[in-house]
Amino acid sequence: MTAFNRAHVIERALDSLCSQHERDWECIIVDDGSTDNIASITSPYIMRDDRFRFLQHSHRGQAMTKNAGILAASGLFITFLDSDDEYTEDHLSMRKAMLEEYPHLDLLHGGVTIIGDPFVPDMHDPSKKIHLHDCIIGGTFFFKHTSLRQLGGFPHIQYGDDTALYSLAEESGFSIAKTDYASYVYHRDLPDSLCNALKDNK
Repeated sequence: MTAFNRAHVIERALDSLCSQHERDWECIIVDDGSTDNIASITSPYIMRDDRFRFLQHSHRGQAMTKNAGILAASGLFITFLDSDDEYTEDHLSMRKAMLEEYPHLDLLHGGVTIIGDPFVPDMHDPSKKIHLHDCIIGGTFFFKHTSLRQLGGFPHIQYGDDTALYSLAEESGFSIAKTDYASYVYHRDLPDSLCNALKDNK
């Protein structure tokens, strides 16, 4: 879970993780040089549950911050939860079951409920907008740990790092599957989300 000045919303994401039916998980929160009080907001979770870990570094952007979490992860699978989004209670259990049932898969993705504006800037032409159902949504990624490390993590680009990583997986011949089971809740109703900031600054 990466976070940059998300103290005002991160509890929703953390609470959704604590409510998971699947109990065997670790959560690595990587603070990307925030200037708000995110450390004090996350501290109670870390103090009462040793499955939470908190890392901090200077502001380096989303891709490098995700990669810091990947390097620190120890599980068989790696997935993501944006600090302004949330999981339904069966998100982890359902996706873990899918990958265990089909052990040849390197990456499972898809299955999202969109709250708010479903249109985002096109990474190839930010002056145009496309529907999120036509996009690759990195929050839904569920990777084998070994496969993700093989790819080297997210490419260091400002926007579209999810799509770029997905393309790398395809080019590497990875086995990829998509689910339509909407257990990832993607919030597009906040003015300071990355996609909204790009739209406002174009």
